[in-house]
Amino acid sequence: MKTIEILISGRVQKVGFRACARKIAMDLKVTGTVVNLTDGRVQIFATAEPMILEKFTSMLFSCPRAVIREIKTQDLPVKKYDEFSIIKSEGQLNTTR
Repeated sequence: MKTIEILISGRVQKVGFRACARKIAMDLKVTGTVVNLTDGRVQIFATAEPMILEKFTSMLFSCPRAVIREIKTQDLPVKKYDEFSIIKSEGQLNTTR
């Protein structure tokens, strides 16, 4: 097993990208989390076999309406997750400014 962090930039917020990433993850049996960052990027933590993580990362490009400009990945210490979850972003939590 392997855990990676994936940072995705481009038009990836407010286009259903997190839901698409979750569906791909569930289809591939990848566990982890996905969250919108306040700087406009999306951050994913994903755990699975290395080959599955490569496939997962490449399949993110197939998410409709998203325009991915860059994907950066980095290996992390292995972390176990029960499932693949969408985390509400800070921007969604602070809607009353």
